[in-house]
Amino acid sequence: MKFTEYPYQRPNYEQYKEDYLAGVKTLKEATTLEAATAALDHLNTLRGNVDTAANLASIRYSIDTNDSFYQAEDDFWNEYAPHFESLDFQFYQALLSSPLLTELKKSYPETLFLFAESRVKIFDESIIPYKQKENQLSSAYAKLIASAQIEFEGNIYTLPQMAPFAQSKDRATRKQAQQKISQFYHENEAELDRIYDEMVQVRTKIAQTLGFSNYVAFADVMMNRWDYDRKMIETYRHEILTKVVPVTQKLYARQAERNNLDHLQFYDLSLDFPNGNATPKGTPDELVAHAQSMYHELSAETGAFFDFMVEHGLLDLLSKRGKQSGGYCTYIQDFQSPFIFANFNGTSHDVDVLTHEAGHAFQCFESRWIKEPEIVFPNYESCEIHSMSMEFIAWPWMEGFFKEDTDKYKFAHLASALQFLPYGVLVDHFQQEVYSHPEWTATDRKNCWRNLEKQYCPERDYSELSDLDRGTYWYRQGHIFESPFYYIDYTLAQVCAFQFWKKFHVDQDNQAWEDYLAICKVGGTKTFLEILATGNLQSPFEEGALDQTILAVETYLAGVSEERFA
Repeated sequence: MKFTEYPYQRPNYEQYKEDYLAGVKTLKEATTLEAATAALDHLNTLRGNVDTAANLASIRYSIDTNDSFYQAEDDFWNEYAPHFESLDFQFYQALLSSPLLTELKKSYPETLFLFAESRVKIFDESIIPYKQKENQLSSAYAKLIASAQIEFEGNIYTLPQMAPFAQSKDRATRKQAQQKISQFYHENEAELDRIYDEMVQVRTKIAQTLGFSNYVAFADVMMNRWDYDRKMIETYRHEILTKVVPVTQKLYARQAERNNLDHLQFYDLSLDFPNGNATPKGTPDELVAHAQSMYHELSAETGAFFDFMVEHGLLDLLSKRGKQSGGYCTYIQDFQSPFIFANFNGTSHDVDVLTHEAGHAFQCFESRWIKEPEIVFPNYESCEIHSMSMEFIAWPWMEGFFKEDTDKYKFAHLASALQFLPYGVLVDHFQQEVYSHPEWTATDRKNCWRNLEKQYCPERDYSELSDLDRGTYWYRQGHIFESPFYYIDYTLAQVCAFQFWKKFHVDQDNQAWEDYLAICKVGGTKTFLEILATGNLQSPFEEGALDQTILAVETYLAGVSEERFA
């Protein structure tokens, strides 16, 4: 069955509630492990059904936000998702209070119970109206960004489709492209400010209603940060600021010299090489065909996985009008199907999607044995290791994508991954400040962003883009609106992915693939630090880990001669 044939049916909430609560009652009253296990398995099936329906509706709406049927379904899920969450809350309560808890913990992954403990702390019936409002605001942001119709050089483009112009070899074109993108955000500035201000207020209300001091404390529980805390995050951010930013500034100086510029303006940052960035050689279909060949050569497991994705039509890759921005991977429980969503635009990003999102998809494909919907994927800081590492694991096959641009791609790919770290922690720092000061005005938030940007990303000179100089770049970062505090995770995972890069391409470690495969197979059944141990990786919080990792990358990049890019 193709993805387009996967049947969608809006669940009957009242019937589902009756069946679900009957299962919860059975779990509560179970006096034998067999009875409790049967109840849990039944509840997993029910929860998988709803997770599947919600995912199908979300995917199909993201593919076309103008589809009236799925627009109505999106409205339904915005309203009813908190009610389904309320039922899960009752399940988690029953699970944790079971007299058979000790025995159940021997039969099910520990993370299921850690997850339950987190969820009972962050839900109560009283916050349902606030959760509904938050969902509506997230949809409003996504629809607004998807609505962009940018006139440029005689044609109309979406925001993702503007990327090639922003990377043009012609400096005037790059500048004009950034001006056009900024114009869209400027024209919608009041609406974006309204949406985000309401988000901050409703999220703060949720946190305070549940007894948290602010949304920052709530979010760290929501994100299941079981192995580390906010203080450790703050220390880690400072490490990035003091140890990584100086290295990235050397790379930007090298970029300016390479591109014959005295100084990089913001619109120059996207051009890596004077003769143009590395771009994929081939049509989208040809890129997918090469990816399929690559995954067959990599391993039997990845070959079977990618065949499954292609045969079932589980990739939606082309950018088009009405399609949401960005890219993601999700998992459709009842069909045991990963799904990859992207917006191809003719840049190296297209190949990054075929490796990054495929890393996510391969992990959950290998984790199909897990029955509990909430732990098929691990927590975000762990699941991003799979995706970011796969980008590097795929390096030996890049010539098939980039031909003569292969060396350019590898250099820019590794350099940009390092340059991402300061920006990644900036996004976390900004959100911590915002939610610690919910009384701030829109201007306060913009000032905060710009001040932090000058610390973490001093290379960003907006003197010729006045809107961005007022601190509005963060409008472009959808996570800030739709997935609050999901961002530091990328940087933690990137540090781990660099370790896989070193294992595969510097150390030539014969154990590297087995280590990667092992962390994919465990899915979300282990915590972050346990997953690192499974993959023989060092924690980013471990003393010296960041220094060693950054040194390895810096040394490699310093050893690449500029003459290779002439």
